[in-house]
Amino acid sequence: MQHIVTTIIDDLSTVIFGKQQQIKLALACLFSEGHLLIEDLPGMGKTTLSHALAAVLGLSYQRIQFTSDLLPADIIGTNIFNNKEHSFSFHKGPIFSQVVLADEINRAGPK
Repeated sequence: MQHIVTTIIDDLSTVIFGKQQQIKLALACLFSEGHLLIEDLPGMGKTTLSHALAAVLGLSYQRIQFTSDLLPADIIGTNIFNNKEHSFSFHKGPIFSQVVLADEINRAGPK
């Protein structure tokens, strides 16, 4: 297991430079099936870390950008009516991915 984790860290370090401690913490969070909150200055690689982590581990990845007009259906998904079949089909939202980046939460409205 140690060899696999070292390989993952090395792969991520080729994409994100100088953030080895953050990579280790993100992996620890992922392996413990937890959630990760990353707060940092703009342009420090938060989005790149989440995207690279999903790519290296072969996980599905989606990004939700929180804006003032964000609705629950934008996160969960919605039922779409198919006129040919006269039935509804559910189109999954980004929350159904294995790695979900909730970006710019501080810009969302209080609702």
